[in-house]
Amino acid sequence: MTSPAVDPASEVQTSASGAPHAPAPRPPRRISGGVWVALGIVYVVWGSTYLGIRIVVETMPPFLSAGARFVTAGLILAALIAWRQGPRALKVTRRELASAVVVGLLLILGGNGLVVLAETTVPSGLAALLIAVVPAWVVVLRAAYGERPGAGAVTGVLLGLVGLAVLTLPGLSGDVRISGVLLVIVATVMWSVGSFSSARIPMPANPFTASAYEMVAGGLGGLALGLVRGEQQGLDLAAVSTRSWTALAYLIVFGSLIAFTAYAWLLQSAPLSLVATYAYVNPVVAVLLGALVLDEALTWPIALGGAVVVAGVCLIVTTERRS
Repeated sequence: MTSPAVDPASEVQTSASGAPHAPAPRPPRRISGGVWVALGIVYVVWGSTYLGIRIVVETMPPFLSAGARFVTAGLILAALIAWRQGPRALKVTRRELASAVVVGLLLILGGNGLVVLAETTVPSGLAALLIAVVPAWVVVLRAAYGERPGAGAVTGVLLGLVGLAVLTLPGLSGDVRISGVLLVIVATVMWSVGSFSSARIPMPANPFTASAYEMVAGGLGGLALGLVRGEQQGLDLAAVSTRSWTALAYLIVFGSLIAFTAYAWLLQSAPLSLVATYAYVNPVVAVLLGALVLDEALTWPIALGGAVVVAGVCLIVTTERRS
């Protein structure tokens, strides 16, 4: 998910003579109750998806379950778009479709799929803290493409990397396989590349349409990879626990549909600086839920590393909203 970029040229007004002058001050935007409700949904639901994933993979194969989740959610979203806006709302060009497929594979298959695989060995709270470093990778990618991040953003990236080091040092984060931790780190890089690319390639103009194609493409990729890995062998649907089925349904309806709709609405209805706070609230929610529901250990290195990562992300978000 990416935030829309603001064209600096759109912030310049011109006088009758054609000379530019400073824009008139805008009155502060009032935050409505609906904004706080939608923001609360994004905070809690997206923060809880890590817990949901952890419960799903208790008795379901990772890529097949993730693939089924996103194909189902994508088809439901496409049906809702066709119902509310008409079938023409789903029409896209070949280039737009290709772009949505690429972004979907990066975000859904790479970013989310690897996290699902990792959570077979990594606690949900730790996974969420590792993923919180995504804004730092985006700053690095922007710098690689010639943009000059401010001192605050650079400091935030360095803080994020320090926190990441604390979270990934062998032995510090408890009895966690380093392979699972590395999978999450690769997932954050792929999610960052997908988010960064989506703002620079021809995507469908309707964000809901784009998301529907991304989810279906990424979900199909997950199903294909699951079959290649042989996850279907020995799979007995009757042996899947009720709580795994419930968690999968929760991820489809709440994680992929309701929360995304709330997020897309917030991008149009609330200050971007407020919406962006989900990046450092979600990990905190995930850690608390993991400890409360699954009794996941909250060791001091996880608490310290997580606090450093969240502080770095908070600094990046604060710096970006001032620029």
